[in-house]
This record gives sequence, structure tokens and C-alpha cells, in this order.
Amino acid sequence: MRRYGPAVLLALVGAAILRVSLFSELYLRYVQAGLRPYLVVSGAALVLLGAAVAAVANRADHEQDHEHGHGDGGHAGHGHGPGGPRVAWFLTLPALALLLFPPPALGSYSAEREAARSAARGVGAFPALPPGDPVDLTLGEFGSRAVYDSRRSLDGRTVRLTGFVTRGGDGTWYVTRLLVSCCAADATAARAEVRGAQAPPADTWVTVTGSWHPEGGLGSDAAWPPVVDAASVRRVTQPDNPYEKR
Repeated sequence: MRRYGPAVLLALVGAAILRVSLFSELYLRYVQAGLRPYLVVSGAALVLLGAAVAAVANRADHEQDHEHGHGDGGHAGHGHGPGGPRVAWFLTLPALALLLFPPPALGSYSAEREAARSAARGVGAFPALPPGDPVDLTLGEFGSRAVYDSRRSLDGRTVRLTGFVTRGGDGTWYVTRLLVSCCAADATAARAEVRGAQAPPADTWVTVTGSWHPEGGLGSDAAWPPVVDAASVRRVTQPDNPYEKR
């Protein structure tokens, strides 16, 4: 069995990658949608490589049995060939975890650990918002317009924001979304303080409809995080892609 260890490990890792990328949308918890083809190809390649390694090991077993059948009894046919260090079997644990119990997307714990926020753009004029209220905005766009838009395009508009609930140390609460460029490892938080509504439990996904409440001057620390006066807060299910693109 030890001879087949590398084949089993390769197949497990490949199957885990295919499970989250080809047969479900779970990969969106970890990477951007554009990386799906690369995940599918790499998962399939690992499964095929595992099959090839198993075939080589099986052939080696047959050749060894053939040698023994011709009277080469001086060698015990057990443990010949490199089976890899036994500690490598510990790699089956994360592979099985991803295959059977994929970890959830990052949530409030990750968002609350972020100590600082860097601005994607400075103060300036933003394009006009589309007509009609409420207007659906990402948390990233809402924050950028609230803090940096010299045209104050959010004035008098009703916005609709979707994210998960995080809490502040002073009883405030926020609708939050994590922004990623490539994958969950580079995630940063975008959030808006919600006023006028009771906070649902942390990590609950909600859609907040309300209006922007200006705070501080353009581009100032006092303007961040932006504030929304909630007219309604509705619980929703987590979207397939829990992240916003940065």
C-alpha cells in the first residue's frame, strides 16, 4: 500500500480541487471567478497524474512478482521502491477536509482584524449614478463615493447594500463585504455603519436599504467608515460569490 501512497495523495488533492471548482461554485469562497478554468485544469491534471503513478506502481508490483516466480527468493518483495515518507500521509487530512467539508468564506473575524484601509482613489468627480431608487451599490463603490466623490452623487439617493454583519466595540454595527483582487488571501474589508435599525447576529447576510448620512469632510478620517440611515434591513442568503472585486 505504501507504494501507492503518492498516487492516492495526488488523486485526493485533484479530486478536492475538482469538487470545489468543476462540480460546484464553492471555489468562489477562495478565489475570483476568472481562475476557475485554471483550477479545473490543475485538478484534472493531478487526478491523471495520480492514475499514472498508480499504473507505474502496479507494473512494478507485477514485475516483482514475476521475478519471485522465477526463484528469486532471496529478497522479500515487501517495501521495494520509493513509497515516500510516511509523514506525507498527513497531506490527506487537508485534502479530505476540502473534499468533504469545504471551509466557509471569510467573514466578520477577518473583516474586524483589518486595522487600516487604504484608499483606491483620491478625492474627485465620480460618474453619475443610474436613475431610479433604490440603486444597488457594492460596499466598495458606496464607500468610495461617500468618502471621495466631490460631486456628492449619493445625496438624496436611496441605496441598497448587501453584505454580512460585523460589530464595533461601542455597540455600532456594519454591513460588510470583503474585497479581493485574486483570492481570499489578499482580502480587505469594505463596510458601512448602519444606523436606525437593530443589529442582526454577526455574520448574518443582510440587504440594507437606506440613505447616505454624510460624516466628516471629503477624504478625511472622519468620513470613514461611511454611514447609512437604514429604512429596512432584510436577511438574505449568502451569495454564491461572497466577495467583491477590488
